[in-house]
Amino acid sequence: MLDLSVVRSTLSDHYDLTPSPELASEMQDIYARMDRVVTPPDFAIYAPYIKAINALKKERNAVILGHNYMTPEIFHGVSDFVGDSLQLAMKASEVEADVIVQAGVHFMAETSKILSPEKTVLMPDMEAGCSLAESITADGIEEMRAKYPGAPVVSYVNTTAEVKAASDICCTSSNAVQIVNAMESDTVIMTPDQYLAQNVANEADKNVVYWPGSCIVHEQYTAKDLRDFREWNPGTRLIAHPECPPDVVAEADFSGSTSGILKYVTDEKPEKAMLITECSMASNIADELPEVDFVGPCNMCPYMKKITLEKILYVLHTMEGQVEVDPAVAEKARHSVQAMIDLSKKLGL
Repeated sequence: MLDLSVVRSTLSDHYDLTPSPELASEMQDIYARMDRVVTPPDFAIYAPYIKAINALKKERNAVILGHNYMTPEIFHGVSDFVGDSLQLAMKASEVEADVIVQAGVHFMAETSKILSPEKTVLMPDMEAGCSLAESITADGIEEMRAKYPGAPVVSYVNTTAEVKAASDICCTSSNAVQIVNAMESDTVIMTPDQYLAQNVANEADKNVVYWPGSCIVHEQYTAKDLRDFREWNPGTRLIAHPECPPDVVAEADFSGSTSGILKYVTDEKPEKAMLITECSMASNIADELPEVDFVGPCNMCPYMKKITLEKILYVLHTMEGQVEVDPAVAEKARHSVQAMIDLSKKLGL
């Protein structure tokens, strides 16, 4: 567990992190990417961290992979590549930097290490976990295999390295239907997200059986929430992530992965939109789509929000927080992740 008093003491000894309106003014090109959702006083606080991180990245030959659920100052201010789990997994296998900083949750850092074992992968906060990843173990995979002999196991990328290693192939919310349909067996086991599996089953040509896990963010939404909001604010386009329960997805105007949601909103440009997903998603695309009024409610992921500029700067400075994966586990897990990437490319996803 990071001791923030140590973090702050260490950083103050090496960097001037005093809020600076003058520095913020000099960084207007960066601020312009987030000025609809970040106030000038807040950006004056962030600017010294952003400047220090971007300079240190060059010294370390490092890149930052920022998930769509990162807060805007991380997403727009310091991330070199942004996207959903599939996009970041692909990028982790391609980047030539010596160091990868994973601005996301722990399973994503493990995935980067699995795909780039020769690189140093830094996790700004080791406690940035995931309710889905914690809901299943390799023993759970074996339990499902025993219950459905011969059925391939498609595990969501939101899982630990051990679970990936015990699976046949991984998937993300953006390619799950296509991955499942590509399996040769009539029955396919999906783990660990029960709602993603149920939503996939509604579209796929297979008999989908699943592990009863769920995301603490998306499971909170209900179909009644959407109906009430539609009645209160008619004309708003309701756009749901497929980790939401099936009745929520059925009530929405559109359902898709984080990248699918971004494409839908970009293409459709509705006057008003409510994203039924993690809070920061709307914040991060608001400045790209000023014609769209993004309205609440939203649910925040407490794990994603453990990642801050302060912690990113600290791990880049100290090179602490290195993620390691047992080589034997990594080799098996790499097969599952690479199978997903190769099949996604083959299918043009």
